[in-house]
Amino acid sequence: MNLMALRKVWGTRPLVGAAVGVLLQDEQGRVLLQRRGDDGLWSEPGGALEPGEDFLSGARRELLEETGLHCENLRLLPLPDGLQSGPALYHRYPHGDEIYVVGLRAHGTLPASALDHAQPDDSGETLELRWFPLDDLPPLSSNANRASMTLLRGWAGLPPLPLAPTPPPPPLGHFLLDLRRVIGPRPWPAPGASVLVTDDEGRLLLLRHGHTRRWTLPGGFLEPGEHFEETAARELLEETGLRAQTLTPLDMFAGPEYRFTYPNGDVVDNVSVLYRAQGVSGELVPQPGEVLEVGWFGMHELPADDALSGPLVQAQVNWWRRAQDAASAPV
Repeated sequence: MNLMALRKVWGTRPLVGAAVGVLLQDEQGRVLLQRRGDDGLWSEPGGALEPGEDFLSGARRELLEETGLHCENLRLLPLPDGLQSGPALYHRYPHGDEIYVVGLRAHGTLPASALDHAQPDDSGETLELRWFPLDDLPPLSSNANRASMTLLRGWAGLPPLPLAPTPPPPPLGHFLLDLRRVIGPRPWPAPGASVLVTDDEGRLLLLRHGHTRRWTLPGGFLEPGEHFEETAARELLEETGLRAQTLTPLDMFAGPEYRFTYPNGDVVDNVSVLYRAQGVSGELVPQPGEVLEVGWFGMHELPADDALSGPLVQAQVNWWRRAQDAASAPV
């Protein structure tokens, strides 16, 4: 089910949209913006991920569709600069559809002359393309664009752009469960966060989950309007009773290799930020019903991959293992 088909049954209610923004600059530091067909305002190229798509592939596809351009040095920005999430990234389209943008930003450079060869597709999404100085930007379409321009302006020593006011986010609920009642088990991009928690002996905390009966990290899915970090903190507290003084984003995991099918048949395309918890406090109390068991595991005591809850958890646990190996390697 694509987004247009979902809107026919979901209506205009807010969705969490996993998306990528493409920030291109020329040799003068100007940024490439497109005038949009829906509201006539200006935005960076970009858009929603396709099912199973990783962010860099999505950035290249959106750039090609909306501009007809290729950028050889396009790359995803490192965390935290690259992250997009939070209540300020709410957007209401002219036809009334509401969305909270979450995801990553990509950055690259092209010569100004590349615009001579631009050829947007015939969808009508792009009315015009133009390079703009960062100190002389046109009216922007959304807060996601304003936040991206603020990032570029910060690199250039310019002040941030003010964000437009947004409505308060909906109360926390069970967004993905509500969505499942509409889409059934079909694959759907599911942004979320996972947390690495270690004890004084350097052992990693894993939870045996009630749904899969396999080991996983503390974590879960975003609710509309949440920051990735807020999701990490909320899920850590709900599933373990623990709080972290700081949560540091380490990496983003997204792409076809992280698709997971739950025992009930629901399919998710995981889009997950991995955090490291520091200054952890509280009593470790597993969430009744959802967490069957907790365990602390040293680097050489970790469960086998087939005992971990799917490819996302396997990749994130192996990320931690590699980090431990690197930290213990002789200099």
